[in-house]
Amino acid sequence: MLKGDSTFTMLIVAAILALGVGYYVPKAFVARPAETAKSDTSTNALVTGAAKAATAKPEWAASAPGRVEPSGGEVRIGAQVPSRIAEVLVAANDKVAVGDLLVRLEDDDLLPRIHAAATEVAVRKRERDSAEAIGKPAQERRSAEDALANAERQLVQARDEQDRVTKQRRRGTGADADVDKAREAADKARESVAQAREGLRKALAQEGLPPPTRPDAALTAARAELSLAEAGLEKTRIRAATAGTILQVNAKPGEIIAPSPEAALLVMGNLSSLRVRAELEERDLGKVRIGQAAVVRSDAFPGKDFEGKVTFLAQSLGPQRLGQRGPRKPTDVDVLEVLIELSGKPPLLPGMRVDVFVRNDATALPGAKQTALQSAERNN
Repeated sequence: MLKGDSTFTMLIVAAILALGVGYYVPKAFVARPAETAKSDTSTNALVTGAAKAATAKPEWAASAPGRVEPSGGEVRIGAQVPSRIAEVLVAANDKVAVGDLLVRLEDDDLLPRIHAAATEVAVRKRERDSAEAIGKPAQERRSAEDALANAERQLVQARDEQDRVTKQRRRGTGADADVDKAREAADKARESVAQAREGLRKALAQEGLPPPTRPDAALTAARAELSLAEAGLEKTRIRAATAGTILQVNAKPGEIIAPSPEAALLVMGNLSSLRVRAELEERDLGKVRIGQAAVVRSDAFPGKDFEGKVTFLAQSLGPQRLGQRGPRKPTDVDVLEVLIELSGKPPLLPGMRVDVFVRNDATALPGAKQTALQSAERNN
């Protein structure tokens, strides 16, 4: 009897286990595919998002460090001859025009030489005028030589007058109208010299011209000596080659100076517009072209973007210049020089370090590319 009850009990337990297995196992197998499907859906969404992010076009095509400079670049002015500085006539932020005197060097030893040469010219001219010219071509040559000599003397006088009135204006005793008038006179004198030289060239090129006589040769030599003396004096006058603003003044009266590309007495530039000279890495060469829009950012103006446009791409790679310290190392990377013209008048200053970001959505037309190239070449 006990044996039968034990068997019955075991059958009941087995039945309960069978019912439990029959209930839970199918449910588990049904739920697992659902969870797997949910996981697959999430994975597919992540892959799709990553693919979209990978195929999306970035906003910037390239970036590069740069430095702000005036339109046309900075003009570094030095001395042509060793001497002592006698006067510094400008200060930082002064606006100057072409031909304005900036620094005057000592010239005490040159003035007597000019006076002696001018006296010799006067004597030789009287001797030549007393000798009769042989033929019309010889007379035309004499007239052309006299016209050139007179034009050169007028130019010297016009420069002296311009220097005088410019000094007076800077000292507060002169008028702007007088300075403008002196500048116009100097410009006309330069044009007269150019025309006189062209006239002398034509006179010397005519057929049947006899060789110069001894008085003609003596006068020509005396005039050449005077021109050399005046040229030596002009080298002691450091003038503005272009119109612009004085950015730096590194000269003081009394200093001894010598010609050197490393020692600039003055730095000037045209601040009517600004540009950025950037250095593009080699890996980004194919991403930038002339005409692309660019954005310039500076730590001095956080959160502000200054718009610009790529106007110049160098034709070869070169060493880095921004932030370069000490001698060049074998591991240094060559870069491509790029110029970005800034729009409007941003509050940036020449010499500031900036970051340049070239946009990805700009295209350059062939005509605009050629125009930008020509403009950049003229600025350089």
